[in-house]
Amino acid sequence: MRMRALFAVLLAVLALGVGPAVAGREESRMELTQLVEQALAYEHGEGVPRDLELAADLYCDAARAGSAEAMYNLGWMYANGRGVQRDDAYAATLFEMALFMGHGEAEKARRFVGAYSGAAPDCLQSRAAGWVFSARETWDTQKYLASLPEQKRKLVQLITTLAPRFSIEPRLALAVATTESNFDPNATSPKNAMGVMQLIPETASRFNVRDSYDPVQNIKGGLAYLRWLLAYYQGNVALAVAGYNAGEGAVDRYRGVPPYRETQNYVRRIMEFFQRKDHPFDASVVAASPVVQSIRTAGR
Repeated sequence: MRMRALFAVLLAVLALGVGPAVAGREESRMELTQLVEQALAYEHGEGVPRDLELAADLYCDAARAGSAEAMYNLGWMYANGRGVQRDDAYAATLFEMALFMGHGEAEKARRFVGAYSGAAPDCLQSRAAGWVFSARETWDTQKYLASLPEQKRKLVQLITTLAPRFSIEPRLALAVATTESNFDPNATSPKNAMGVMQLIPETASRFNVRDSYDPVQNIKGGLAYLRWLLAYYQGNVALAVAGYNAGEGAVDRYRGVPPYRETQNYVRRIMEFFQRKDHPFDASVVAASPVVQSIRTAGR
């Protein structure tokens, strides 16, 4: 019974990731290895600022995709309360999963956290809210990743991991990052917009970004702003991304996408990439813009 229950947990976890669909593909194994290496770097602060919460998220992505090493490492994070709240039951499940997948050190590790009970962290379970997205459930990034150099692949993985924290579909976040900087963390525009998500100083300050050239801070700030804009324009993607480019003040003033060539081209590019007019939003973030109501009234 115990093994049957564990197998059921594993099947449920792997169904959320990309493992079963692409496990035989060499590029998928390479991506998974890179994801675990990236998580290790953020866990220990090797070459990047230490970010235990991000490391746990990256491990969880890799665990959902079938990485025994990620299961093992995430188990130790739960066992020691590093970046996550300590939970021996979660650690026991992760170690048991890693052992089942053939990890050589997992058997010794599970002795420190007690018996397997089947309890699993939220990140390994399906998400109840319809507007919360798994980093890899909305589209297949394989071809996209394969076309990018290694440094850009790392940033794509960061964005696909961080976007769900802000209730943003990764494909929309990637569309913005691609259009803004083409994934250049050192990019600076003539208007002094900086980093991957091209934050101007006022926006960086507004969303608590201290170093706009730090990719993690910059991406988090850009995603926080995009979440705010989606709530302000109640999921209207064109208005939200127009606001990202020109500022919500300009969108409100023109009661729609401003007549600036740059902004109109910007919106067109993102809509071609994202291909959806609406995006789920969290209405508790901010009250709706009056523009939304005026557009609805005009459309009647």
